[in-house]
Amino acid sequence: MPDKRTSAFPVFIAFLAMGFGDAAGPLVSQAKEYFHLSNFAAQLIPFVGLIMFGVLSVPMGIYQDRKGKKIVLLLGLAIMFGGLVLPALKYLMPFPFELFLVTVLLIGAGATVLQVAGNPIMRDVSDEGKYSRNLSLGQFVKAIGSLSGALIPVLAARYFNVGKEAMFAIFPIFGVAVLIALVANLGLTVKDQRGDGHKPATFGSSLEMLKNGYVAMMIFALFLYVGAEVSLSSGIPIYLHDRFMVDTTKIGLLGTGVFFLALTIGRFSGGVILNWMQPKTFFAITCALSLAGLLCMFLPSATLAAAGFFLIGLGFANIFPLIFSIVIDRIPERANELSGLMVMAIVGGAIVPPVMGLVADLTKSVQAGFIVPLLAVLFIAWTSVANLRTAKA
Repeated sequence: MPDKRTSAFPVFIAFLAMGFGDAAGPLVSQAKEYFHLSNFAAQLIPFVGLIMFGVLSVPMGIYQDRKGKKIVLLLGLAIMFGGLVLPALKYLMPFPFELFLVTVLLIGAGATVLQVAGNPIMRDVSDEGKYSRNLSLGQFVKAIGSLSGALIPVLAARYFNVGKEAMFAIFPIFGVAVLIALVANLGLTVKDQRGDGHKPATFGSSLEMLKNGYVAMMIFALFLYVGAEVSLSSGIPIYLHDRFMVDTTKIGLLGTGVFFLALTIGRFSGGVILNWMQPKTFFAITCALSLAGLLCMFLPSATLAAAGFFLIGLGFANIFPLIFSIVIDRIPERANELSGLMVMAIVGGAIVPPVMGLVADLTKSVQAGFIVPLLAVLFIAWTSVANLRTAKA
């Protein structure tokens, strides 16, 4: 039997690749300038990537139940690699915005498939009692992949003088990393246990869960959270340029870098904090931090805005795993259906950002557009209070 510590290593690399799916957000500001897009058109970039969570999550879960988790993991890496090599065509032919959207679509599809396979595979390669720890570390590694999507274009612009071409620097770097992950996981040993009495989740059983008012509330909160996170990661550089005239090709993406750095720190520290704090209490605290950070963006100070980016990142860092775990702990016997629905809720990252862009266009104010993620976090905060009341009842 292979050493599980050795087996876990290639899965961690897959989690790093999973984080590359978040690159669509930081690319919005540079793509907006490179392709001369409106705010609404620019927000189509995260839309096409994240819409795949709504399309693929449940079908891939059903496919995985039949074919196995390793096959699905490798499929996700292959799809993502296909998207990452497409931008190489720009050296052979004109590279239109439509082809750029196809690139983002494939990266998003790959990230979706990796989400479906990655979490359960981590359990298979973890020692007894170490699954939660390894899954938290996997989310931390994923956050490093997300952070790199914001920082690589900044470094390319600053040190290689590539100007508006800086956003294309991520594709070859990500491509090499995904190829390494694909090769590393070819030898992965995963035991899929599907006995004769196994009854897989179906579309019908999943949709049946939405009739539960509590489940519907929490899934909608998750939908809004992902939408708010993508809105922030894509909108911060545009906000800095519009509000404080910051050069988005050199400095503006550092605002997104601060946000993702805080996400990374928050996800690592969250695993420590939850050793002694109840999830429902921590959920309320993270919502309060998020609201405080968002309110800083409406103040006339670049310094306070930067502090706000960091606070939002710390607050946002653990909202997804907190909602996920709180719901599963409440109805553990329906974990399969709930997992499919909550992964599907990631499609909020495709729906909310265009709404923010539309509000910004209609009001002719990028700052006004951030009212959309503010309202989203207000609803999430309300759900955290509702959970606290349930805990005290």
